[in-house]
Amino acid sequence: MSMINYASREINCKIVYYGPGLGGKTTNLEHVYGKVAPASRGKMISLATETERTLFFDFLPVDLGTVRGFKVKFHLYTVPGQVYYNASRKLILKGVDGVVFVADSQTERMDANIEAMQNLYENMQQHGYDITRLPFAIQYNKRDLPNAAPIPDLQAALNPGWPVNEPVRQRPAPDPYHENELLVSQQDGQWIERAPWFEAVALTGEGVFDTLRAISKSVVKTLG
Repeated sequence: MSMINYASREINCKIVYYGPGLGGKTTNLEHVYGKVAPASRGKMISLATETERTLFFDFLPVDLGTVRGFKVKFHLYTVPGQVYYNASRKLILKGVDGVVFVADSQTERMDANIEAMQNLYENMQQHGYDITRLPFAIQYNKRDLPNAAPIPDLQAALNPGWPVNEPVRQRPAPDPYHENELLVSQQDGQWIERAPWFEAVALTGEGVFDTLRAISKSVVKTLG
């Protein structure tokens, strides 16, 4: 997981943007890269496939402070969206500290979203990671389009929740990002936890930094 560089007094954390092809992963990273001060970010590296690019860059956010006297540097990655690049997806997930799933809100892309989510769970499992135990957030992108599916439909398909079995965590937990909503709640006698979620229009930058800030804070919490 996170790597400590004692020479530079930095903790290096890896956040991976996952999701279906052309859903907005690259657009998210390009927007972040364009807004982060050049002095705080590294070079963007782009590995091109036939239909898509895998992007990577690192940056030092100035607003997250330090952890035990160390600055936290984030390395942001996207995975190729096409399923036939699954070996690359698996490789990029190795050593991950946090995952953002970028869903395409268009109704006709629902099957592609579900397939990508299932693939994420499978690949995490193969690495021995439990996605329900890692910082994880879902971004519903392309909310400006007329054919965008309603949020309840997207939630039901992509964020139905997972069982909370530890008694200490079996209590209502408010969603800090949506008023009057819960991330942990009881349904039909079973306690369920959902991932934090965000609406976005990555092309204009709307919701991009909200998503990044939330996942970054979750990752930093695990280091404390």
